[in-house]
Amino acid sequence: MRALHIITGLGVGGAEQQLRLLLRHLPVECDVVTLTNPGPVAEGLAADGVRVVHLGMAGNRDLAALPRLARIIRDGRYDLVHTHLYRACLYGRIAARLAGVRAIVATEHSLGDSQMEGRPLSAGVRALYLAGERLGRSTVAVSPTVAERLTRWGVPGPRVEVVPNGIDLARFRFDPVRRERTRARLGLPEDAFVIGGIGRLHPGKRFDVLIRALVELPGDCRLLLVGGGGEESALRRAAEEARVADRVLFTGERPYDCNGSRGPDLPALASAMDVLASPSPEEAFGLAVVEALAGRRPRRDAGGPAHDHQPPQAPPKSPRGHGVTGLV
Repeated sequence: MRALHIITGLGVGGAEQQLRLLLRHLPVECDVVTLTNPGPVAEGLAADGVRVVHLGMAGNRDLAALPRLARIIRDGRYDLVHTHLYRACLYGRIAARLAGVRAIVATEHSLGDSQMEGRPLSAGVRALYLAGERLGRSTVAVSPTVAERLTRWGVPGPRVEVVPNGIDLARFRFDPVRRERTRARLGLPEDAFVIGGIGRLHPGKRFDVLIRALVELPGDCRLLLVGGGGEESALRRAAEEARVADRVLFTGERPYDCNGSRGPDLPALASAMDVLASPSPEEAFGLAVVEALAGRRPRRDAGGPAHDHQPPQAPPKSPRGHGVTGLV
């Protein structure tokens, strides 16, 4: 059996990392097509021995990409096409049908109540999504919440299967030596209380909330933001205006695995944190929170209590006069 996975892009992101982890465990031969942005995860897949093809799609309305994608599917004689993320799901399902493939599965990674992958859920977005969904055989939801949203939209219940995201627990297991080395590499004081935020630097993640909260915390508290995106400049300005720029560290996009790249990878950066804060108002799954739990870090969700899962060998110290629950 041969399977083709089609994804919108392969920059550093939760869906992209999940695809790489999935391919490490599937017992079938798989190739990957990325419509755009063959970024760090594409390099990681290639290092794993996976063939990755960049379609070179120019934008959402690049209809010329459709016959090119159908030709790749037809020439590859794939038995199954599996699509990931909105644009890839729409174009991939149509192309698979044109190529004569009927076994078409999609994974819904990023469906929120009001947005999908950062775009507002307008009537047009919803109509296109539902039209494309009917061309597939089934849709995998990464959480029961996503499954409920899909059925509320009108996707028939029997066509939806819940398969939660997974992570490599061993990679995120707390390691005091890795913690010390990562902090030293980042220039973080040993005694600093480090609040972490992990995710795309996008307005929907609300990392500006963490910057404002940092103003109210003692001077030995630091904010470590792991991720890249168009909001970075605005967040840097917010930190400067709040006079906490010297206490906020931006690492940029960091891969799940380094693959020889410079700088610490995501698990190492997570180990440097004392608490993980997730101020996003809605998530389809929230991988960063699960990774924090695997590393036994305390984590704080928007609207919920703090959960302390810190290992006894490195107990967290609360900022002077502030509880962890006051972060967001």
